[in-house]
Amino acid sequence: MTSHESIHFVTGRLAESALRPLVSRLAQEVPFDFTIQVMPITVAALMTPVWIARHLHVPPEATRVILPGHCQGDLTPLQAVTPIPIAFGPRDLHELPSYFGRSREPSDSYGEHDIEILAEINAAPLMERTELLAVARQLAKDGADLIDVGCLPGTTWSQIGDAIRALRDDGHRVSIDSWNEQEVAAAVAAGAELVLSVNSTNCRAATDWGCPVVVIPDDFATLGGLEESLDVLSRAGIAFRIDPVLEPIGVGFAASLQRYFTIRQRYPDAEMMMGIGNLTELTDVDSAGVNVLLLAVCQELGIRSVLTTQVINWARSAVRECDHARRLVYHAHRYRVVAKHLDPGLVMLRDPQVWQQGASVLQQLAHDIRDPNYRLFAEEGKLHLVAANLYLTDVNPYQLFAQLLAQQPRPMDPSHAFYLGYELSKAVTALTLGKQYRQDEALNWGLLTQPEHSGRSHAVRQSLSDDKNEARSRDG
Repeated sequence: MTSHESIHFVTGRLAESALRPLVSRLAQEVPFDFTIQVMPITVAALMTPVWIARHLHVPPEATRVILPGHCQGDLTPLQAVTPIPIAFGPRDLHELPSYFGRSREPSDSYGEHDIEILAEINAAPLMERTELLAVARQLAKDGADLIDVGCLPGTTWSQIGDAIRALRDDGHRVSIDSWNEQEVAAAVAAGAELVLSVNSTNCRAATDWGCPVVVIPDDFATLGGLEESLDVLSRAGIAFRIDPVLEPIGVGFAASLQRYFTIRQRYPDAEMMMGIGNLTELTDVDSAGVNVLLLAVCQELGIRSVLTTQVINWARSAVRECDHARRLVYHAHRYRVVAKHLDPGLVMLRDPQVWQQGASVLQQLAHDIRDPNYRLFAEEGKLHLVAANLYLTDVNPYQLFAQLLAQQPRPMDPSHAFYLGYELSKAVTALTLGKQYRQDEALNWGLLTQPEHSGRSHAVRQSLSDDKNEARSRDG
């Protein structure tokens, strides 16, 4: 009798050659015994539980069944065939090592955080009330803890109290971002719980607001005036958060970052905040990586709140990025692990890993395939189109399509041409950026990934029909 479990893997004809050596290696590492059943279908991803139930033969020693991850649906028909547990595996067979715990996965505690996100609504006085509320709801959904109402310099917003009350009534915590003392007083009276910002010019007015404030220096470079402002607020019993002010690259970024370290050393127990928009909004770079690095600094220095904006297009998802980043850096810092293989949501431009079939495998697929349906791959800087007795490759999608037409394929109707063109555009994008391309699936853009409607349902019907015809032909 076996001393460990015996797993019955189910796959299709095309995946068998890649699955068998991978499972053989895993079986020795985990360990487990295994059997592999190759179903009478070319592409395993096109199977359904109902179809599998008609073909499944589970060995008596098997303790569980693993199906391809692309095969989704109700498992009830399969559980009627066998009483042992049945589960879907990963969507890509190359991810089986992670599935069996051969790579580090986040613990159950992953997702905890202690950094608060303030999301600024820029130029709020110019918005209609319905728009203001809609923006606030989206920011809160994306992970904002406080909605920071940004006012316009040199003006007084007469409706600020009504706006703050509307936001509060809608369930939001609110901060006010203004140097206008009249605006601030009205906002605090309406329920704003934090004021951005004060220095020596208005810190005495803050003693009348009775509300926590963010304190900044009068002179950023020297921290001049900060100590005096803190003294006024402390004597009045006003809670505060210190923000030494992060400055953009080119005008003192490194020195400003050093000031956060200085303040933490000087005031080890003080609450602090970092306004990160000065870097994300004012640097020609996608904001996600910048946000991770800045929140890592905040986590290690005990800075428990950040202020971010989403004005420029490359920072349009900054709040969601900060929400992911604060969880990532918290886990890495608390559990003393590197911030890797914990949360793929912030890996957006390129993929963590790209799996390749290899030219020899693709050539073998072309030899083994019996149906005329096209399979597209993007590997080694080239596009590869495979079907029965057909293997075409090129770096240029137009030239690849021209090669296909020169082969006089089955009638190329407009819908099929559109489908191939759409898939080719995704494949070219994947090659350009170093992403994993999988036919009929959306490219992985991390937290920005959008579900994709594909032609898979049509492909399922066509492939099953082709396999049935193939079986009839073999049976004579």
